[in-house]
Amino acid sequence: MNDFSFLGCSAPFITELEMRIPTKSCVLLILSVLTVSPALFAQTGGSVPATPESHSSPLDGQQIVNLSIAATERNWDARNHYTYMERDQDRRLDGLGHVKSENVDITRTIVVHGAPFNQLVEHNGHPPSAEEQSRSGQDFENLEHETPKEQTVRFAGEKESSSFLREVVNAFDFHLIGEETVEGRPAYVFHVTPHPGYHGHGKCGKMLSKVEGKLWVDKQDFSWIKVDGQVTQAFSMGLFVARVQRGSHVTLEQTRVSDGVWMPKRIEVRASARILFFKSLEIDRILTYSDYCPAAGVPYYASK
Repeated sequence: MNDFSFLGCSAPFITELEMRIPTKSCVLLILSVLTVSPALFAQTGGSVPATPESHSSPLDGQQIVNLSIAATERNWDARNHYTYMERDQDRRLDGLGHVKSENVDITRTIVVHGAPFNQLVEHNGHPPSAEEQSRSGQDFENLEHETPKEQTVRFAGEKESSSFLREVVNAFDFHLIGEETVEGRPAYVFHVTPHPGYHGHGKCGKMLSKVEGKLWVDKQDFSWIKVDGQVTQAFSMGLFVARVQRGSHVTLEQTRVSDGVWMPKRIEVRASARILFFKSLEIDRILTYSDYCPAAGVPYYASK
């Protein structure tokens, strides 16, 4: 067992860090960097059509990106109007890529007063413990009886997330490189690269120039069918706690759940990280989504 006591950190503390650092939010952080930035160009480039329109002449790359902005925003809004199942497979690998440990959680997401709520259904093949059920029940009660003050705090958290999104407005360039067929659907293909001279600010913004990717945009709905990205330069997360290594890789696949509405189908992140400069981690995180269904009493229309 490694002893980090000379750093003021016990081995159990390091183990706790290992489990906490690659949380779902951190795992999806790289993905969000590669996928959310175009949705903000609308704030700098005027209005964007709310729904896809017929075009008699070929579209250029910027027009396609603008149309995908509107589609992405609709899809984000729509997800808060759907219930769905999520399977979260979190694996630790050795240097040869063999699985050392694995945890699998299955959750059901429902909508409570317009906010998504995750219910743990199964952990490693077993139903949630009495303690987990009690904690989930309490969280549900808190959300269902949320006070105006608590709602304000929740909205403030969402606003804080959007402030990070504003950081990426000028972070990337989108290069139209061709067309392909993905899952039987014609798609535009873009190569996404950091904008030259971009300098990020804040703990999240500084990592934006260290990732690049490739994405496929549906030619009919202008939604994102697939995203494939990787870390090109190592970057730190937290106060010298974890460092995500170059070559870490993320893929996103989406599915069309109704007319013009697309939702995540599969997300995989294969990442290398180093904890406190001493302990290396090889992470393979796979999130799969299924059983999308409009939430009862929460109607949503793609043309809105």
